[in-house]
Amino acid sequence: MDWLVIPFEVSFVQRALVAGVLVSAVCALVGTWVVLRGMAFIGDAMSHGMLPGVALASLAGVNPLLGAALSAGAMALGVTALSRSRRLSQDTTIGLLFAGMLATGVIIVSHSQSFAVDLTGFLFGDVLAVGSGDLAGLAITLAVVAVVSLLGYRSFTALTFDARKAHTLGLRPGVANALLLMLVTLTIVASFRVVGTLLVFGLLVAPAAAATFWARRITTIMLLAALLGCLATLAGLVVSWHWGTAAGATIAAASVLLFFVSALLSAVRRRFLPTTTEIEHS
Repeated sequence: MDWLVIPFEVSFVQRALVAGVLVSAVCALVGTWVVLRGMAFIGDAMSHGMLPGVALASLAGVNPLLGAALSAGAMALGVTALSRSRRLSQDTTIGLLFAGMLATGVIIVSHSQSFAVDLTGFLFGDVLAVGSGDLAGLAITLAVVAVVSLLGYRSFTALTFDARKAHTLGLRPGVANALLLMLVTLTIVASFRVVGTLLVFGLLVAPAAAATFWARRITTIMLLAALLGCLATLAGLVVSWHWGTAAGATIAAASVLLFFVSALLSAVRRRFLPTTTEIEHS
């Protein structure tokens, strides 16, 4: 078992593991709602929508995290505002903002010859460079997401399965939807430092989607998604250490691979042991 232990004898790999576990927990809480509500596209669009803010912040010598937060926040506000129009579907709104923000980011980047390295870090992350400050930020993010998820659980559940009923019950689905967008934004902004914007999507969606094959209760899906995300982090770091691959990309690839393995095993199980797959609302 030395091959499993040796990578984690190094301090920066230990920090990477802690960061991956924290990101997995955050992504499990938010990713469950993203998967159940069919919001995967907005998660992808939001991650790309941060590019203009990160580019401007980097060129101005400001912390890229601040630029990412402002850019993603603008994207979320834009989606919320334009979604009120009855003439445009939410997919259309997200697609337009996604294209516009990404194009703006590329234009900004194209004016700087020295931005290539920073852009690579933005896209793919650098989990092995995570410091104690990053871990503290992830821990705070997890606490905020957990509190909001707990307080808004009833509203989020009603919004996910029956928005009209949520309105009838006075649960204010519009506010719940805005809060959910805020959680998605916060999760992506906090996680891109670890796995990058192109790869955070894997941890946000894949573990939660894999968990739906095995769990019916929302809370159980969240717990299983967190465990699968932690397993993907562990496997990704071990493979990255021994094979010399990019750590963030390997973690994301491991999470997607776990989804396909889960889907395959679930299909085999259904063939021999038919079970209901309906998600419980409680």
